Amino acid sequence: IFSKVGSLGDAGCLSFYPTKILGACGDGGMVLTNNQEIAEKIGFLRAHGLDGDYSYCLSGYNSRLDELQGAILRVKLKYLDDWTNMRRQKVNFYNELLTSFSSSGLKIPQEASYTRHNYGVYTIRSLQRDHLKEYLTRRGIGTKVYYPLPLHLEEIHKGLGYKKGDFPVAEKASRQVLSLPIYPELSQDDIRLVAREISNFVNSE
Repeated sequence: IFSKVGSLGDAGCLSFYPTKILGACGDGGMVLTNNQEIAEKIGFLRAHGLDGDYSYCLSGYNSRLDELQGAILRVKLKYLDDWTNMRRQKVNFYNELLTSFSSSGLKIPQEASYTRHNYGVYTIRSLQRDHLKEYLTRRGIGTKVYYPLPLHLEEIHKGLGYKKGDFPVAEKASRQVLSLPIYPELSQDDIRLVAREISNFVNSE
């Protein structure tokens, strides 16, 4: 039996950004905990640190989820397991079609036996990532790079003193990762089309 994300540790943080597998129609998120002290502090922080009427105990934020987003998420929540299973079916089909290209420098995602991925994104790795992305774009297939720059090279972390080469694995991944279309309603014909175009690209190199 797998434990769901958010049920491990002292607290779990969820994003309800619209592109997530459980997404609202605007920004939103949730903190999960079974620790009463943490829950109370989060409650204060989400509402400017407010503790009662015009009494502030902390320097907090305006992080309250509005009722409309909550209503939308409440309806969508009951479909989450089905949507996740559908995503996993799409991924299995992708993997069947793409696994033969491993000798061409293309890697499909691997899932450890003790995990169960929800595949909010389906990310492959390619030694020719940028060329492959351009090729698929020209053929009307949308892709995305999550993320093109590793965290230690982001401007905001410049003060930490890290430089290119300090985290070679992360830097290599940032040059290779490419996310392909994935959503519950994606048809097998669409997946075949994506795989066929990837095959055409590989065979043209």
